[in-house]
Amino acid sequence: MSKYTVVDQETCIVCGAAAPEIFDYNDEGVAFVILDENEGTAEVAEGLFDDLDDAVEGCPTDSIKVETSPFKVLMD
Repeated sequence: MSKYTVVDQETCIVCGAAAPEIFDYNDEGVAFVILDENEGTAEVAEGLFDDLDDAVEGCPTDSIKVETSPFKVLMD
C-alpha cells in the first residue's frame, strides 16, 4: 500500500516527534516533508513506514497527515 504525507504547518508545535528521514524543520522551526517540500505528492518509501507511523503516533497535535493517494489528487 502506498503512503503519502504532509504536515499541517498551522497546527505544528515543533515537538520533535518527526522522523528525520522524512521530515525537517524550516527557518521558523515548523516541520515539513523533505520528500516533496510538504506537497504530499511523493510516495514514502516502504522502508520508512515504521518511522512515519511512529511520527504520526508521537505528534501531539495530529499535524502529520497520511493518505494512500497523493494529497494534490485528493484536493482536486
